[in-house]
Amino acid sequence: MGGEPGVVEVADGVHAYVQPEGGWCLNNAGIISHRGSSALVDTAATEERARRLREAAVRVAGRAPRALVNTHFHGDHTYGNFIFPEALTIGHERTRAMVRAAGLHMAGLWPDVCWGDIEVRPPELTFRDRTTLHVGEVRAELIHIGPAAHTTDDTVVWLPDQGVLFTGDLVMNGVTPFCVMGSVAGSLRALERLRGLGATTVVPGHGPVAGPEVFDVNEGYLRWVRQLAREGLAAGVSPLELARGTDLGPYGELLDPERLLPNLHRGYVEAEGRLPEGSPLDVGALFEEMTAFHGRPLACHA
Repeated sequence: MGGEPGVVEVADGVHAYVQPEGGWCLNNAGIISHRGSSALVDTAATEERARRLREAAVRVAGRAPRALVNTHFHGDHTYGNFIFPEALTIGHERTRAMVRAAGLHMAGLWPDVCWGDIEVRPPELTFRDRTTLHVGEVRAELIHIGPAAHTTDDTVVWLPDQGVLFTGDLVMNGVTPFCVMGSVAGSLRALERLRGLGATTVVPGHGPVAGPEVFDVNEGYLRWVRQLAREGLAAGVSPLELARGTDLGPYGELLDPERLLPNLHRGYVEAEGRLPEGSPLDVGALFEEMTAFHGRPLACHA
């Protein structure tokens, strides 16, 4: 099971809500508070976990958040939206559409998890490129990083005055990156753009709070996947064959290493140049293949 969530103060009035160990569906959130105002960055996968997040947010800020930002549509970041009825939910325009389209799909991938009585609640206020949320005197820049990276609707929350960056799942720490619903090349471009912001503190979508050095591991892994895909395609082997014959090397220490397989599928598509970045793949089939590659069901401790 995942460890106990922890609240980490990363700047004055800015906290990271970290759910160890950061594997499947154990995502992080953020709590921003200043002068009686508060906002939340993402929620949690299950009703129980979202209620625990609410308790932490109220304890830290002294009141429930008035705004809630979703960094992308995945259920571990959005399923808990309904636990915060007072908050105006904000997200990229694609996030609203994709939350509605996905419904409870993520919950169906792990039917043994106790998800609770989830009510799907998409963002109510949407934007296209970027917008600014003011939490008291804290300025939070909401920036869409696209067109495709982790997904096609990724938003980061950048606090320039505090040097704090909430990356959503564009960045993982100690956890294998996952870009099957986005783009390998797009993820690399996204990391370059994130570096340019100049953050001193990075709150990743999964894993511990870090400094900008966390970009290096993510970039190294994605470059490695891109090269592997090119070599596998040239050799005429399938992504599954390639994954089974690949030594993960230093990346074997990252949680959820089975993500190599779907990442390779995305890398093959891009190496072939036959579909635009972010074009949908059959995620259900890829999860079945990933389970076969892993040799057992994927571990989700939500």
